[in-house]
Amino acid sequence: MSHNRAPTDYWGHVSTQDYDHELRSEQRYVDGLYARLDAERARVKGRYSDALGAPVDRMDGGTLVARDVEVRALAKQAARLEVADGGLCFGRLDSVTGERSYIGRIGILDEDKEPLLLDWRAPAARAFYIATAATPEDMRLRRQFHTRGRRIVDFTDEVLGRPSGDERGDAALLAAINAPRGEGMRDIVATIQAEQDEIIRSDHLGVMVIEGGPGTGKTVVALHRVAYLLYTQRKRMERHGVLVIGPNPAFLDHIGRVLPSLGESDVVFMTVGDLVPGLRTTAEEADEVARLKGSLKMLDVLAAAVADRQRLPKDPLPIELSDVTVRIDAETAEWAREEARTSDKPHNEAREVFAEIITYVLTERAIARIGKGWLTRDDRDAWEQLRTNLIDELADHAAFAAALDELWPKLTPQTLLAELYSSPERLRAARADEVLYRADGDAWTVSDVPLLDELVDLLGRDRTADDRAARERNAEAAYAAGVLDLLVSREDLMDDEDHLLAQDLIYAEDLAERFIERDTRELVERAAADRDWTYGHVVVDEAQELSEMDWRVLMRRCPSRSFTVVGDLAQRRSAAGATAWDAMLEPYVPGRWVYRSLSVNYRTPAEIMTVAAALLAEFAPDIRPPDSVRASGVMPWSRRVTDDELPGAVEEFVDDEAQREGTSVVIGPPDVPGAVLPSDTKGLEFDAVLVVDPDRILATGPRGAAELYVALTRATQRLGVLYRDRLPAALSGLA
Repeated sequence: MSHNRAPTDYWGHVSTQDYDHELRSEQRYVDGLYARLDAERARVKGRYSDALGAPVDRMDGGTLVARDVEVRALAKQAARLEVADGGLCFGRLDSVTGERSYIGRIGILDEDKEPLLLDWRAPAARAFYIATAATPEDMRLRRQFHTRGRRIVDFTDEVLGRPSGDERGDAALLAAINAPRGEGMRDIVATIQAEQDEIIRSDHLGVMVIEGGPGTGKTVVALHRVAYLLYTQRKRMERHGVLVIGPNPAFLDHIGRVLPSLGESDVVFMTVGDLVPGLRTTAEEADEVARLKGSLKMLDVLAAAVADRQRLPKDPLPIELSDVTVRIDAETAEWAREEARTSDKPHNEAREVFAEIITYVLTERAIARIGKGWLTRDDRDAWEQLRTNLIDELADHAAFAAALDELWPKLTPQTLLAELYSSPERLRAARADEVLYRADGDAWTVSDVPLLDELVDLLGRDRTADDRAARERNAEAAYAAGVLDLLVSREDLMDDEDHLLAQDLIYAEDLAERFIERDTRELVERAAADRDWTYGHVVVDEAQELSEMDWRVLMRRCPSRSFTVVGDLAQRRSAAGATAWDAMLEPYVPGRWVYRSLSVNYRTPAEIMTVAAALLAEFAPDIRPPDSVRASGVMPWSRRVTDDELPGAVEEFVDDEAQREGTSVVIGPPDVPGAVLPSDTKGLEFDAVLVVDPDRILATGPRGAAELYVALTRATQRLGVLYRDRLPAALSGLA
């Protein structure tokens, strides 16, 4: 196989003159693609402007909706065309029959609908990623462009189907790997490898688990898989959007540009802590508490905590009516409670059942006393009239409302959980472990989020606001119907062309829509603000950190159970996280999940991975480290410093790296100035990494070794270690 920075014929002969000629020829072809892209972009923008400028004063409800749909669709199309400008075409395939295909970010057709550029996700483009010397896929040449803006800087040719050299041409790949890191993750659309492509193009519609060690590209593969699914199943997925769950905001910022760069914008990025809209998590959680809160045992605790708020009165509660005083006793409340509980309604909705039973008993008792001696059930009209009067009186009765609030209060998830945590008595009543106690009940942690989300379903909603909104909508529809009746009643309606024609009249509901403020937010904004939004697909990164309760939340967000799950069990930090994938997934998708692994490390050079692998062998001997695809030629180092020397050594590293192109980071325990925690760097990558006090990272808890493993494998070029007390034995291989 040949890897040349100059063009090659099929026998490997090259020349500088041929190279320059080929480069100019390819540039002309790409210029033509950009000309078509610009023309299409101008056409779409023109249609978008026309749609926005369409007069709305003569549109009915249906036309307005259609206009809004068209505007949104054109806006998305324009956005996809906009991102295609960067690296529009990144290669060419020549078949053994001499046919040429160009591969790029989007598909472009000529006037006869023949492809000038193949979308990288199209089946015909797959050979660009999987063809090798051993399995050429009927291809003879793969050419990969290196571009800057709209200009081709150079290209690399790989002759396929000849049994020489490696199976995969890595010149373009290694160029991308060795390039300095920027502020965010880059897409790999031009350098997808065969094992990655197989995962990206899988048609499995259930849950796919992608496991791989550091640097295997599992995150970016998952994001490209989303782009592929949106390409092949857009109608099914686009309406609901995609949810991407990551470990922290820095990680989400890091990966946030990948999907937009591939033309996909209907994607919501969140951490688990963001899954309850409007909630802010600040407090830290001890491992013991996090493990308990992440366990399914909390389902019984929550159910018991709700049941504890459905009380019976210790003494009868008097309700003084106009003509008689009645009492809510324990026997009546117990009957009402049983009826409400067996209704299978959430707590707040079941309160209506509870109130109906109590109301029935009180009115029966009141009628019997008021009508004693003169009223019988045979006098049905008088009996029911008296009942109606009593029900109306109870509806506005402050003492009755207070009694209902005492026996069956309306609850919010935050109120119930905060009062549970801050009350030893309530914890005992819910048969909960006392470690859950905290004085500040609403100092929310990430571990509280799935519990609060669970309580949304257990409690239901207070329907008062919903009923008020429904009454307003009905009133608007009634008003519109009245207007419609007036229009129809006009005698000259059918005769005078200057007046409204009958077939032009709209339904009252459509007219009412004209009075309702439209929700003009984009899908991403609407989905992020709506706890009940369901997504077409969910990506879960660093999935080994999620608890059993976390998975319940995510499964509610995606009823179709379409997931791409990304993780590495060896890097698990959370005490409540996964120890095996089947334990987390089998309860929800039995037999509907598949496992795929990535074995090649594209990020970490062999010199650094050797050090990290020695640590991995100590704490996870059954897990094989990924094989690094390259060596950097730079040996990682360690240096012992005193307490006084440490600040200067850190500053020296920072100053040295500031003179280089790329990114760097200092990772260490919380009290190291300028250092970030290992957990804050999960999923991130840097050109240079300085790890401080590795022995103290190891000592942070049961998963300290995993934390150190994460820290050591963030570097793409250079790794240094500063230690004060001792260097852990596993790192003895450091220079």
